[in-house]
Amino acid sequence: MQYKLGIDVGGTNTDGVLLDENMTVIASYKTPTTEDIQSGIEATIAKVLENTTIDKKDIKFAMLGTTQCTNAIVTRNGLNKVGVIRIGLPAGAAIAPMYSIPSDLTETINAGAYQVHGGHEFNGDLISPLDEDRIREIAHELKGKTNSIAITSIFSPVNDSQEIRAQEILEEELGTQGMTYSLSSSIGSIGLLERENTTILNASIIDVAKRTTEGFQNALQSHGIDSEVYFCQNDGTLMSKEYTLKYPILTVACGPTNSLRGASFLTNQSDAIIVDIGGTTTDIGVLQNGFPRESSLSVELGGVQTNFRMPDIYSIGLGGGTIVSVDGDHFLVGPKSVGYQLTEKALIFGGDTLTVTDIAVAKGVLELGDKERVADLDTAFVDSVYTELLEMISQGVERMKTSANDVPVILCGGGSALIEGDIRGASQVDTPESGAVANAIGSAISDISGDLDRIYDISPDNRMAMIEAIKVEAIQNAVDAGADPDNTTIISFEDVPLAYLPGNATRVKVKAAGALKAK
Repeated sequence: MQYKLGIDVGGTNTDGVLLDENMTVIASYKTPTTEDIQSGIEATIAKVLENTTIDKKDIKFAMLGTTQCTNAIVTRNGLNKVGVIRIGLPAGAAIAPMYSIPSDLTETINAGAYQVHGGHEFNGDLISPLDEDRIREIAHELKGKTNSIAITSIFSPVNDSQEIRAQEILEEELGTQGMTYSLSSSIGSIGLLERENTTILNASIIDVAKRTTEGFQNALQSHGIDSEVYFCQNDGTLMSKEYTLKYPILTVACGPTNSLRGASFLTNQSDAIIVDIGGTTTDIGVLQNGFPRESSLSVELGGVQTNFRMPDIYSIGLGGGTIVSVDGDHFLVGPKSVGYQLTEKALIFGGDTLTVTDIAVAKGVLELGDKERVADLDTAFVDSVYTELLEMISQGVERMKTSANDVPVILCGGGSALIEGDIRGASQVDTPESGAVANAIGSAISDISGDLDRIYDISPDNRMAMIEAIKVEAIQNAVDAGADPDNTTIISFEDVPLAYLPGNATRVKVKAAGALKAK
């Protein structure tokens, strides 16, 4: 028997789940997230194992979804100093690198920003040759100042040769031991400044990713678990440790994505709206063919405009720990929350703060804590607040729909037990068993993926051959990340002709996914 262990570290709770080879939930547990992350993971694993009699040697795969990289960017803590190189002179000189990044973040991570001659046109034609001598000069200027370098070239998603050559030169001058290089062609999409920003952020969280991956492995080893380790990315699939250390930015927003994937698995629904209710927020996303709908807009992360792929998630300040403020005859639900301090501050636990959980207990929807502590709440007041909770969720569902038709809605997350009643816009409402740990289940069931997002010159004459070659490359990217080459397929393909560019310019987005390959 082979088992999978899924862990998801959220802002309030750390969830764990154990699945057998038939994807049946054997055990699950939810513990408060700790400041150092690792001890919370260790506690969750201990509780999961405590409820089973399995041999730990049979746990072959362990997966982690975490907010560590997101938190580091937002709080500006633990980030790398980054050397920034833009290949694009003379065409790209108008706006300097890091121009749009907030000053406090720039001060934290900037080890030096440079522009050199080079770059390509949208169709791959050369703008100017790469100034290799200047790259060597920059290497000497950065030596001893940083161990992480971000390299961006104009239209590198079309032609990445100059980024690759720049890395080769830097490796010749600086070596590879302890040095990391982030290439924009592997991370962001079309759009120079946003892609450059994304690459800089990726380079800034390399050490955070190292600490996180090592912490997870240490937590597993402390329990005698020697399994293959994978990390969740924000498209609902997994990455190997090596891939994660190269592209940690892809872990951003993996928590809500895991919940969507877990809810899909638990209900066997491939197209639905998922409402993930946690301790602090409610995240609402859309399932399309079993995977999260991708946002079509550029995403701001820690005050930085980026353009790497992100799930389309709408978050509202509603969770089990959300504070209900009362002012005379008026009340306000959220957005402040007691978070992981719910068991200390909520009325039903002897605290002095009225929370959404208190309202659900007073309403009779939930049995938790001491109900007598909320027995004196006015019934009409409780009903009014509870109606507002349902309305907040209904508005979120309506916002995420793309038509006026009612759609299936799945409630999950630890706070899903708080909600009972009609949700406007829902054709049906499911609250699946084990839905409280849907995020951990989502991490455990995920496949490995690889994708491409580039502009190609596709004409009627070469279309079929080009598309086949693109699909082969996407599948190879998934295999390189750890997928089984015999069980990897294309799961989405989109090609959009770009009428505003000359020739046959076509933007192609393709994703391949496959099952984990046992080593």
